[in-house]
Amino acid sequence: MDSVIGAEPLEPPSSRSSNGHASNGSAATPSQTARSRVAPANQRPIPVKTPPRSETFPLSKAALAFRDRVFPGATTAEWNDWRWQARNRIRSIEHLERAFDLSADEREAVSRHKGSLPVGITPYYASLMAQGDAMDPLRRTHIPVGQEYLRTPGEADDPLGEDGDAAAPGLVHRYPDRVLFLATGFCSTYCRYCTRSRMVGEPGGEYTFSHSQWDKALDYIEAHPEIRDVLISGGDPLTMADEKLDYLLGRLHAIKHLEFIRMGSKVPVVLPQRITRNLIRTLKRHNPLWLSIHFTHPAELTPEVTEACNRLADAGIPLGSQTVLLKDINDSVDVLKPLFHGLLMRRVRPYYLYQCDPISGSAHFRTPVEKGLEIIRGLRGHTSGYAVPSFVVDAPGGGGKIPLLPDYVVGRDGDDLLLTNYEGGTYRYPDPDGTLGAVLAKGRAA
Repeated sequence: MDSVIGAEPLEPPSSRSSNGHASNGSAATPSQTARSRVAPANQRPIPVKTPPRSETFPLSKAALAFRDRVFPGATTAEWNDWRWQARNRIRSIEHLERAFDLSADEREAVSRHKGSLPVGITPYYASLMAQGDAMDPLRRTHIPVGQEYLRTPGEADDPLGEDGDAAAPGLVHRYPDRVLFLATGFCSTYCRYCTRSRMVGEPGGEYTFSHSQWDKALDYIEAHPEIRDVLISGGDPLTMADEKLDYLLGRLHAIKHLEFIRMGSKVPVVLPQRITRNLIRTLKRHNPLWLSIHFTHPAELTPEVTEACNRLADAGIPLGSQTVLLKDINDSVDVLKPLFHGLLMRRVRPYYLYQCDPISGSAHFRTPVEKGLEIIRGLRGHTSGYAVPSFVVDAPGGGGKIPLLPDYVVGRDGDDLLLTNYEGGTYRYPDPDGTLGAVLAKGRAA
């Protein structure tokens, strides 16, 4: 088990009672169901015993071919069961070699790994990766290579200084009016550039996640009325059982001064089968709720992901995307424009393009910062404004997100501000009381 809460996806909700003992499989009474939804603040939820039901999900050709090759005994019902996907994650070198033709570098890197950020890839997501090409974009983001063990200047295990801003266990209070609520250390897949690689996927490690920890974080939020916004992250909160999500969201919605609750997740991309009808009902009970989804590459825009996004959007949940800029993976307009267009078609608004954080061992993923500005310039004016995310650097040491834009100010000529557009043309804007551009004008004169 990956953590106290994080291991929940591997345990069907109908097999355990709220005290952790095996249940007899009987259905919950109406009173039990009601209690689970209105549990007192100091009481853990009583799981709602809903019988499992088969989910109808698209099955792309790539997924079908991969299933028949690597999991020949799996049925369509099993493949579409998110818990089967979680239990059968590719986690060892033996599993990897069954699915991929590993390079010598990959094989050695996997063999060396210890501690947090283990290998973990859902069968579905592995089906999107090339079997014989170690340079496949999605494969590079999830299978370790030797460069992961090289630490370069400026890198750190906690580059954003989240531990230093922890107001309670698992609760980061950096900005005046909002907090980051780390609810679990479990992810269905582990990205090799993960900002929280120090805390995910290591059972019994330094970072643990439990209900008692949740309660301390909730108590802190209740005691600070200046907090109006909570972002639930982890790990990945959508890997938790429906009952636990229901409990946590219910507790947060009961705090009167909270105005805005959102979650960050990669599950709709790497485990779209998790977006079940029951999960949708659970989330819909707690609207308004916003969801930021971690997308990387157009290859992720499959029929399965389209179905997951449609279910979420139809439930009235606003969707945004967060994409990490990765060297030789998605660091071009030719890759990112189709991704952002595809997201809009699936009712997901491109929100952030992140400069890759200087996490230990991530140098091979990071681009120069000017690459991000070059991409934004290549998007702005050449596509819909909705398809252009904000490019941000999350400042090391806890400085927070700093947006960066290409400089469209050319200078100043008297009362006119001189601007350049997406085509490189220069235009005048009457600005008699302004000073913007004056420094540039003086520099040219000098």
